[in-house]
Amino acid sequence: MNDVTSEPLPILPPRERDAHKGDFGRLIIVGGSRGMAGAPAMAGLAALRSGAGLLSIATPVSTQPLVAGFSPCFMTIPLVEDDYGLLDYANVVDMLAAREHFDVWALGPGLGQSEGVTELVAQLYRDVPRPMVVDADALNAMSHALQRNPQALAKPAGPRVLTPHPGEFARLTGVAPGGSLAERAQAVGELCRRDPSGQTVVILKGHQSLVGDGNRYAVNGTGNPGMATGGSGDCLTGVIAGLLGQKLSAWDAARLGMHLHGLAGDLAAKELGEVSLIASDLVGYLPAAFQAR
Repeated sequence: MNDVTSEPLPILPPRERDAHKGDFGRLIIVGGSRGMAGAPAMAGLAALRSGAGLLSIATPVSTQPLVAGFSPCFMTIPLVEDDYGLLDYANVVDMLAAREHFDVWALGPGLGQSEGVTELVAQLYRDVPRPMVVDADALNAMSHALQRNPQALAKPAGPRVLTPHPGEFARLTGVAPGGSLAERAQAVGELCRRDPSGQTVVILKGHQSLVGDGNRYAVNGTGNPGMATGGSGDCLTGVIAGLLGQKLSAWDAARLGMHLHGLAGDLAAKELGEVSLIASDLVGYLPAAFQAR
């Protein structure tokens, strides 16, 4: 793959004076489970701070009041849950009926793991024709789906941005990414090329996060160890989804989102220190990151 790290970062187009909220994306985040209401809420806050026009969070019915309580800016959709507070596969009918209603989908924050979650995620991944960010337990669901169908990543209905950390990457591919930049770039490229249509972009998270699309890659220069805290990845999911809603391509949204997410962490660490940094600080510093980038 070609190293394009030195190429200028993508930019968001200026907003027209007569713009309305529909111009900046109708987003849905599918996530949450009993005890994990904060994950989709964090992703939602990050998406809104990244410019999303309209945001809905689809979450288990018992989790919905908790998610809604995080922000009055959220719309929430209660979904059928199983006895353990996890999403049931029965939701697939309503979810697929809405597949073109939303401009951008994000799957994974706080979903938990079950047979129903695996089946739901795999079908949405395959059949939703809109750009989709896939993170956290949605990646774990896809790794289970791949055990049954090795072609589960091969035919997505639309652009996909996968955001695994090394452990999730290893579960998806069966191989841990190497330590060198060249090894990580090669591993990312191979995962992208499982989709012969070229619609899949992968961010391998960690120190010097790397984004690739099968033909090119770029290494991120922002971020710090203070961001190694629960919820940080949920924020990245929200940032990328927000950028996709403003009509950036999957590659541009992934690359710019990775940079802004790390920059927000750097600005937060400068004021608060790395030790005390928590994920909600990233959301708080996103406005400054957008202004400083």
